[in-house]
Amino acid sequence: MAGGDPGEAGGGPGAGCMTGDRNAYRRYDAAFLNAQYIARDAVPAFGAYAKRWQELSAKAVEDLPCQLDIAYGDSAAEKLDIFPALDGGPAPVLVFYHGGYWRSTDKSWYRFLARPFVERGVTVVFPDYGLCPSVTMDTIADQCRRSFEWVWRNAASFGGDEARVFVSGHSAGGQIAGMLLAADWSGLGSVSGFPIKGVTAVSGLFDLAPLRLTSLNEDLGMDEAAARRNSPIDHPLPAKIPPVVAAVGALESDEFHRQSRLYADHVEAAGGDCVLLDVAGHHHYSILDAMANPRHPFGKMVLEQIGAA
Repeated sequence: MAGGDPGEAGGGPGAGCMTGDRNAYRRYDAAFLNAQYIARDAVPAFGAYAKRWQELSAKAVEDLPCQLDIAYGDSAAEKLDIFPALDGGPAPVLVFYHGGYWRSTDKSWYRFLARPFVERGVTVVFPDYGLCPSVTMDTIADQCRRSFEWVWRNAASFGGDEARVFVSGHSAGGQIAGMLLAADWSGLGSVSGFPIKGVTAVSGLFDLAPLRLTSLNEDLGMDEAAARRNSPIDHPLPAKIPPVVAAVGALESDEFHRQSRLYADHVEAAGGDCVLLDVAGHHHYSILDAMANPRHPFGKMVLEQIGAA
């Protein structure tokens, strides 16, 4: 198991709780699990982060070439944004799935992440998906599979290289990234092997069983079977697993740390390599600032995985 650079990993509330015990959450009550998992309540400055992200995202749309709200399916939510690499193609492609606990936010909040990547020759795609409770978790999983397939099949049309497509996501988007890595892509007919060449899951959720005990499930509506169907650690991984990074902010809760540890263990048990990165000084939202900073060790790691550092 590869860990983060000790100089960049830190202490914080979650750093000591690195157990891979899948059943550890069962010792807690609903109130404790709400405090562990509802990140907005743990970060009083969330509103300021959301405002800044949206302002920076609007500026990215003004400054950068982009194609917005391209349909990958029939429903209103099945749209994606494309920010092409500034130096032309064929370019590697990073597909980024937004967070919001599958029930809030959308791709427009996260467009700011495109800038450091497109400036370094990477095309970035931001898919949207339906939100609970209007759709089920199973529907979201299906939409995200279809969005990735659309990106892969159409990469050449927007200057992307189908042989270099990477996936990332934040929070709920980390779960989506994990589900995509476990999906069966044999029907694509890829001549370059497995179509996902690398995964970066940022503050992801990989075992959804604990969420059934929180107030979040009022919107998610998962029973035990649905939680298992949508938990990446309950799915087999491809025979040849691409590089995986599971990053979590050092200031995040014990449960978020445990989730990333569970996923890293799952990847490595299947024969893959997963860097489990504890990002010093960052919480559930500020970790995206680190990802968007090409000089930060985490931002550099994502660029290096893509081959754009």
